[in-house]
Amino acid sequence: MEYESISAIGDLRQFCDELADAPIIAFDTEFVSEDRYRPQLCLIQVAAGDRLAIIDPLAMHTTAPFWDLLVQPGRTVIAHAAREECRFCFQFTNQPIAGLFDTQLAAGFSGMEFPISLGNLVSRLTGKTLAKGESRTNWRHRPLSRDQLNYALQDVTDLQAMYQMQREAIEKLDRMVWLEEETEIRQRKVIQQETSENWRRVSGCAGMTPRQLEIIRHLWRWRDQRAATLDRPVRRVMRDDLMVELAKRGSADIKKIRNIRGMDWRGYSAHYEDISAAIREALQVPDDQLPRRTRKSRSVISPMLSQFLSTSMACISRQNKLAPSIVGNADDVKEVLGYELDPKEGDQVPALLTGWRGEIVGKTFRKLLSGDAAIRVANVRKEQPLEFVELD
Repeated sequence: MEYESISAIGDLRQFCDELADAPIIAFDTEFVSEDRYRPQLCLIQVAAGDRLAIIDPLAMHTTAPFWDLLVQPGRTVIAHAAREECRFCFQFTNQPIAGLFDTQLAAGFSGMEFPISLGNLVSRLTGKTLAKGESRTNWRHRPLSRDQLNYALQDVTDLQAMYQMQREAIEKLDRMVWLEEETEIRQRKVIQQETSENWRRVSGCAGMTPRQLEIIRHLWRWRDQRAATLDRPVRRVMRDDLMVELAKRGSADIKKIRNIRGMDWRGYSAHYEDISAAIREALQVPDDQLPRRTRKSRSVISPMLSQFLSTSMACISRQNKLAPSIVGNADDVKEVLGYELDPKEGDQVPALLTGWRGEIVGKTFRKLLSGDAAIRVANVRKEQPLEFVELD
C-alpha cells in the first residue's frame, strides 16, 4: 500500500496546506490510554482523494496544523466512532471538528445496529474483510513494521466510499438534519467533559451530604492535578472508594487519615499533608456555597408503564430504521414519565421530547400517555409485528 510518511512539522504544514481545498478528508487515529493521564496520540492516518498519509505525532512536537485543518468549515471530515478524535481536536484547537460525518453514527441512522465496529461496517457495505492481525499493537513502539502501518491504513482506505453509500441512504430517508444534530450533540458532550470538573462521577458519592460532596470535590481536584503532573490515570493516584471513605469520615486529622484501610500504603505517605489540606479547605467552605445533592432518579409511576414505553421506543425505532440504542434507553424513558406525569419545578425537557427524538418518539409517547394512541399486534409473522394506531 503506497502512502506518504510525515514525521516532521514542516512536512505536516505543507501536507495540510495542500489539503486546504480538499472537499473530503477521512482520518483515524491510533492511541494508547492505559497508563496515561490522557490518551497518548501515536498515529494519524489520512485519506483525501487519492492521497494516503501516515502522520507520526511522536516524531514532532505538535500535530496542531492537522487539527487546525479539521476545524475549518466547508468540507466533510469522515471518521468512525470519532469520540476520541473529537477529544484530540478540542485539546489542540478548543473547537469541534467542522463537517464531521461519523460512519458509526450514520449506520445507526440508516437501519444498522449501533454501535457497529468498523470491520462489520466495511464488510456490510463493501464486502471486504479487514485484517485483524495487529489489533494488539503497541502503537508507541518505533519503528512500526510495514504490516502494522498497513493495518492502520486499512481503517481509512474505505471511509470515503462508505461515506458516499451512507450519505445516499440517509438522504433517501431524509435524515441528514437529524445526523448533523446528533453529531453536534455528541461533540458538545465531549467538550463539556473536557471543560467541566467531573467530580460527581466519583463512584459511590451518590446520596452524600453537601459537606461530604465538597470534600469529594476538593479531593478530586487534588487527585486530578497530581495525575496530570505524573501523567498517570487518576485512579492510580487515589481510588474512588478511598475518596468516598475520606469524605464520610470528614476529618483532616492526619492520624485518622492514615488509619483508614488502604491509606497506609506508602504511596500516600508523602501526600498526607496535601490530602489533609484538601479536606480542611472543604470543611471551611460556607454552607451556602456547598454543592447541592443530585436529584435522585424519579420513582417511576408504574414499572409496567416504563417497560411498555421502552418496548414502544424500540418498536418506533425499528419501524423508522433507527438503531434503538441511538434513540435512548430505559433511564430516558423514566425521565419522560416523570416529566409528563410527575412534573417538578425547574425540570429540563427530557432528551426524548426534543429535537429529532421528539419528532420520532416524543410525539407518539405523549399520544400514548394521553390515551390518544394505542399499540396493537398487526401481523405476528412480521419481524416488526406491532403498530401504532391513533384513537378517535
